[in-house]
Amino acid sequence: PGWLLSPAGRPYLDSILHKNQRRVFGLLERPALPPALAVPTVTYKLFLAGRSGVGKTALVAWLGGTPAPPAHHETLGIEATSLFWPAKPRASGRPVLFQLHLWD
Repeated sequence: PGWLLSPAGRPYLDSILHKNQRRVFGLLERPALPPALAVPTVTYKLFLAGRSGVGKTALVAWLGGTPAPPAHHETLGIEATSLFWPAKPRASGRPVLFQLHLWD
């Protein structure tokens, strides 16, 4: 669980942070990793649906490391957020970069 904060995981975490805040990437962008740290990217699309005001947008903001909106406002249409999450699965022992497309 603490792999990202270890010396082996820290370069991956640094690639997605900017001034200790999680960087926001566009749909066609991705973190720049040195060739020695190149890892496979696993892509998932997550569609969040539910009643108004239950916290879907706040959940996406929390996962992205950005502050949640202080006041409730209804999301019009769909907001797409691209989020990268480096991880090291126990089974493989090799790091992977999860690319999550969150559709709210």
